Amino acid sequence: MLEDLPRAATVSLAQLIAEIGPLLDRCENPEQVAAICGAAPVTRASGTTRTVGFRYAANKPARVAITGFADNSRHSSAWAAERYSQARARGARHPHAVRILARGWLRVIWACWHTDIAYHPSRHRAEQLATHPT
Repeated sequence: MLEDLPRAATVSLAQLIAEIGPLLDRCENPEQVAAICGAAPVTRASGTTRTVGFRYAANKPARVAITGFADNSRHSSAWAAERYSQARARGARHPHAVRILARGWLRVIWACWHTDIAYHPSRHRAEQLATHPT
């Protein structure tokens, strides 16, 4: 169902399914999966101070799988390239921009996994808008 993900070669796809598949089955929403994979930031708040930072406590093999895929996808997906360049324009360094993109891809993968509908760029509305802006 995920074979048509951009630049998801056999090894990358196998790694995604092996590392993220079990998380997709046991988590209630894509944000939980993103947090476990380290694609979501961690917020620390105390009194009036609030900081947002890198999530060190994460499933590292899952983080490697999703960020590797996300980084490769931006070279063949207009939506991914646009999302990455927007993050960079806001001042995110490359690793942070890739994690932002990975979080977006996790939402797409979550939808495919739970609806049992294969990914195809023609069904990905954000991909259509990035390819053919109005």
